[in-house]
Amino acid sequence: MERIFGHSARQLTDEEIDKLTSDTELICDFRRRKLEKDCRKNWDLFYKRNEDRFFRDRNWTTREFQELLEQSIETNDDRQLRLLEVGCGVGNFIWPLLESGLPFRFYACDFSPRAIELFRKNERFDPKRCHLFQADITETNGIRLNLPSDNGDVDFKFDFVALIFVLSSIHPDKMPLALQNISDVLEEDGGMLIFRDYGLYDHSMLRYSNGHKLSENFYVRQDGTRTYYFSIDVMTKLANESGLEVIQLDYVQRETINRKENLCVPRIFLQGKFRKKRK
Repeated sequence: MERIFGHSARQLTDEEIDKLTSDTELICDFRRRKLEKDCRKNWDLFYKRNEDRFFRDRNWTTREFQELLEQSIETNDDRQLRLLEVGCGVGNFIWPLLESGLPFRFYACDFSPRAIELFRKNERFDPKRCHLFQADITETNGIRLNLPSDNGDVDFKFDFVALIFVLSSIHPDKMPLALQNISDVLEEDGGMLIFRDYGLYDHSMLRYSNGHKLSENFYVRQDGTRTYYFSIDVMTKLANESGLEVIQLDYVQRETINRKENLCVPRIFLQGKFRKKRK
């Protein structure tokens, strides 16, 4: 009997199917609770080890999300456009946008104090153009209650929110509240969430050895940080429950060259654009 295991972006081999279906033992409850409790500490340790050397600047952003360019050109509003990056790390998403001259008022938040510190210490950081703050988006009103005031306005909304390789690091049970917090700070009239994260059956998912599985499609790395692998169905459901309308949501296929191991590996990401639903 033929076994079909995969989706539109990737069909798995028999060997890959066997590997995934045989990995059934979940990490014990005690360790899962500890990983959740220590999630901020583990990310702080990640940035302590790697500082700003781990991630490359995301120069592909305006190519993949051309709305950033289009709205900058088309807006006739005297109000400056606002963009928030959630889970900003050390600034790899923001730096290319700052250097491009886009007329945004930039905001960025992360729940790792060390990441915020490294972001602020970068020589490219301009406090007049980018406003940093610490926030935990898995807490009720986790963004809104921590926003810095904008010319005295403490309840302003964003034209764009970027969520790039962030949602996957959050426990699946907390994802709905995280997305609701984002929905709450988007402009009612056309506010857009731009999203990219790990897609189901990405190469990194298939590399986990037994003993790293937390729950379905949710794994822990050696350093204690975690990652979830998204399907279109799961992300669509999360968005709809959070008051976000799916504009576009697709698997993105890329290839990464691992020069150390002389390998070309298939990467699968899930990329989407969502608008705030009008009430």
